[in-house]
Amino acid sequence: MKFEQIKELIKLLQETNISEFKYESQELTMSIRTKDYHKVKEVMVQPTMMQGTPMMSSQMMTQPATTPAMTEKTEVKTETKTEEAPKSDVKYMEIKSPMVGTFYRSSTPEKPSFVKVGDTINPDSTVCLIEAMKLFNDVKAEVSGRIVKVMVEDASPVEYEQVLFLVEPA
Repeated sequence: MKFEQIKELIKLLQETNISEFKYESQELTMSIRTKDYHKVKEVMVQPTMMQGTPMMSSQMMTQPATTPAMTEKTEVKTETKTEEAPKSDVKYMEIKSPMVGTFYRSSTPEKPSFVKVGDTINPDSTVCLIEAMKLFNDVKAEVSGRIVKVMVEDASPVEYEQVLFLVEPA
C-alpha cells in the first residue's frame, strides 16, 4: 500500500463514523484509530445488595459488546463489596479492556495495586496490566477522574471491551 493510499484512507475514515480500521496483508499490518475510538460512554449505576456469596450477574456476563462510537446509555447493576459502592443515579465513565487476556491490578503480587477505589487518575495513569500470550500490556486510563469501582477481580480473565473500572469524571 502506498503512502498516498494510506492518506486517502485516513481522510475517508475521518468523514465516517468508523472509529477503527485494521488491514493485514503479507507485506503490511496496519491499524488506524480515530479520535472517537476511546470516547467513553456514560453509564448509569444502580447499586444492589445480594445475600450470600457475591457473583457476577448474568446480565453483566452476557451483555453484548458495543462499539465506542455508540452513544447509548447502559444500566449496570453493581454488587456491594468491601470497596466503596458508587452513588446511585450518577453518570460514570468506563475504562474498558483493550484486548482479551488476564487482568492484573499490580505488576507483581508483592507490589501495591496501580489504582484503588478513591484514587484520582489522569489520562496517562496506568490502571492495570493485561497479560496476553505471555506479554504484559499497560492499560492507560485515557480519562481523568476518580476511581469509583473496580469491576474485575485480580488475575481474572477479561474479554475485549469488558468494563474494568468505573470513573467519576473530574
